[in-house]
Amino acid sequence: MTEQEHQLFIKADLYFDAATGSMTTTADAPAEAAQNFTAALQSINQPTSNWHSSATNQASYQTELGFKGAVEKAIAAITSEEMEKVVLSRNYSEKLPANFSPVAAFEAMLQAYPNAFVSLVSVPGVGTWMGVSPEVLVSINEEQIFKTVALAGTQPAVEKVGDAIWRQKEIEEQGMVERYILSCFKSLRLREYTEVGPRTVIAGNLMHLRTDFKVDLKEVDFPTLGTDMLRLLHPTSAVCGLPKEPALQFILSHEGYNRSYYSGYLGPVNSPAGTHIFVNLRCMQVRDQEIILYAGAGITGESNPEKEWQETQHKMQTMRRILVNFE
Repeated sequence: MTEQEHQLFIKADLYFDAATGSMTTTADAPAEAAQNFTAALQSINQPTSNWHSSATNQASYQTELGFKGAVEKAIAAITSEEMEKVVLSRNYSEKLPANFSPVAAFEAMLQAYPNAFVSLVSVPGVGTWMGVSPEVLVSINEEQIFKTVALAGTQPAVEKVGDAIWRQKEIEEQGMVERYILSCFKSLRLREYTEVGPRTVIAGNLMHLRTDFKVDLKEVDFPTLGTDMLRLLHPTSAVCGLPKEPALQFILSHEGYNRSYYSGYLGPVNSPAGTHIFVNLRCMQVRDQEIILYAGAGITGESNPEKEWQETQHKMQTMRRILVNFE
């Protein structure tokens, strides 16, 4: 979320369309790029030991007692008007299943979460990360439509979306994210946008409140909008808080562990389908002997430490549903 981790740009050698099975290599791609990718697809049961690991870095963890204590301090700070909202997160370590395969897990994630951004990133010196994100940070498609979303509020999914009942706490939390995006537009003097929402959306086993914002760049002459909004939005109020600076300082002082790449952003840039950057949520880090899960909860003056702990438990189930395939 902060500059604790290096920003990485991985140049694409090829593009693979899973729906059609088509593969396109870039003009300057190494000759063996397509062959190596095909081999990777065929090695679906490749052991985790063959993937990049960050096991040399000692992980830190947030305990249940530490998380709930931080929530109590956050509520007190919000009550005293030091900030409006802060997002506190935690991590949890589980033993790496003996037969775990990142490629097989990636395939399972695609099947389980067809409407989310599914990622598997393995980089030397950084390690292997996998995730499922429902939250668009900045998106510009091939038709030059800019998009971003205000996504907040969480509860377990119900069978019918129309049956969802939202508490005032979640409605206000989502409203804060909306207002922050609008303040970013205002600072850029952008008035030509459309806003749809809030509405209830399902992301895996959870439901959220979501508002969509769009700007037609064919009609609005703003070539740097994507870059400018990325700079203004990150870290978003959905992973940091409001106002941004006091919330960020509270997180660094009280969260008690290093988020690493959790709550950062990732996605394709200038691909044939455009640029689509997502917040790195519902993710896990794959290490030599363990899996580290991450989740957070938005804290407001109406928060309850036990309920916020349970919310992080629910969010971690997104990745746990994948891990059970290897038990």
